[in-house]
Amino acid sequence: MSSFSNFKLATDLPAWNKLQALYDSEGKNISVKKEFQNDPKRFQKFSKTFTNYDGSKILFDFSKNLINDEVLANLIELAKEANVTGLRDSMFAGEHINFTEDRAVYHVALRNRANKPMYVDGVNVAPEVDSVLQHMKEFSEQVRSGAWTGYTGKKITDVVNIGIGGSDLGPVMVTEALKHYASDIKVHFVSNIDGTHLAEVLKVINAETTLFLIASKTFTTAETITNANSAKAWFLEQVGGDASHIAKHFAALSTNKEEVAKFGIDTKNMFGFENWVGGRYSVWSAIGLSVALYIGFDNFEAFLKGAEAVDKHFTETPLEDNIPLLGGLLSVWYNNFFGAQTHLVAPFDQYLHRFPAYLQQLSMESNGKSVTRGDVFTNYSTGSILFGEPATNAQHSFFQLVHQGTKLIPSDFILAAQSHNPITNNLHQKMLASNFFAQAEALMVGKDEAQVKAEGATGGLVPHKIFSGNRPTTSILAQKITPATLGALIAYYEHVTFTEGAIWNINSFDQWGVELGKVLAKVIGKELDDSSKISSHDASTNGLINQFKAWM
Repeated sequence: MSSFSNFKLATDLPAWNKLQALYDSEGKNISVKKEFQNDPKRFQKFSKTFTNYDGSKILFDFSKNLINDEVLANLIELAKEANVTGLRDSMFAGEHINFTEDRAVYHVALRNRANKPMYVDGVNVAPEVDSVLQHMKEFSEQVRSGAWTGYTGKKITDVVNIGIGGSDLGPVMVTEALKHYASDIKVHFVSNIDGTHLAEVLKVINAETTLFLIASKTFTTAETITNANSAKAWFLEQVGGDASHIAKHFAALSTNKEEVAKFGIDTKNMFGFENWVGGRYSVWSAIGLSVALYIGFDNFEAFLKGAEAVDKHFTETPLEDNIPLLGGLLSVWYNNFFGAQTHLVAPFDQYLHRFPAYLQQLSMESNGKSVTRGDVFTNYSTGSILFGEPATNAQHSFFQLVHQGTKLIPSDFILAAQSHNPITNNLHQKMLASNFFAQAEALMVGKDEAQVKAEGATGGLVPHKIFSGNRPTTSILAQKITPATLGALIAYYEHVTFTEGAIWNINSFDQWGVELGKVLAKVIGKELDDSSKISSHDASTNGLINQFKAWM
């Protein structure tokens, strides 16, 4: 059993059982509409405003959630009994809380722009983190200014990031979210081993003006290195086979100097990060180089500082006002007591269209676990299924299920008050905002039979137009989606995920679940090298492989 917990199962905790009793007696019948009627100050009580390092603000409105004072008090007590703050402090102290891999979990050190000492295994990592950032700054500014050129002396116009998982999802999301801050450099991302992904990018770039970033910590990730070698082969074909030109057009986001050099990349153009940086938390590290190239290093640093400000809030704010902790506790309340299996994140912002996809990895890879830190299988649900798309498009697709389906789907809605593109006298932003406010209100208040009939519906049509309401939402209203705001939002969800995992007493920082498929894929890969039939698997897998070989 890990030294970071003193319980095996969350159900062993007295507060958990108090919450279950509270849910059974009254919690499941909480009417948010009635709670507002009974408490005129409910919004003020259950909303929190976060102030970022630059003075910008984000409002988190938890008041439309299925909670009251008693429920919240018991959830806070659950956090205390689960020692969430103790585990949090261990993480920020650089202890090896990822105990199955014997590693620290220290992505928070990557955004330590105050450069305060932060230690792992007795070593202050702040100087090394800052050194990598300064290297990123120097390199990105050279490329952006044109001081760094391709082999023919032309300015770099395109950057292609080749990675997978966190080495792709983070940079893709952030570059899309901060597109307003972009320069004239175009960024492209290749992650899928499907040759189509690389082929379509190669169609639109010029070898003379393209910089490839190979993002792989070990420089051995099968999909990434396969894509990288294919990109290198294409490049060499374009430059007449002269391998000396690779040094001007390829950089590595890696720690494996030997493999990087073997590939042909000048190790001066290698940007490292430590094993205490998990892939899904790596956008803050050298993996964010494509972001720095795209939006400029000053904006990238503002992005880091926004996250750092949330870290400060998370570590210093009392539990009752701790915004990420409250978000995590609400998730546990719905997942484990209401039986909600999903969590919707709907950004009312087109720039954030990849934000839910990014959060999918953060949440589900972290907390898709069934064994606790006490080395026993859980007897409760963990790991919500997180999904989402940008609204208002989503309102015309799956919102029907959220409003009138049989499943409870707790939802987060995200909006910026100020648009980067206030066209037509802000008409678009006002329409967007009206939907943001209306959807959350409609999910809460619903529409009863009397209202439906008053609107003229009769007979069998009446039940079809009834909305039960009382469906929980958290509204997140930012002033503007700036680099600092985006950094803060990501860090908020990181710490929500951390809080969930701490309550469930699972290790949120390993990912053994991705390994088995990779191992079997290597075996099958060899079997695909010839046309002979195979019989080494189950009947279904044998049949599929043999049919694939026949059709290939």
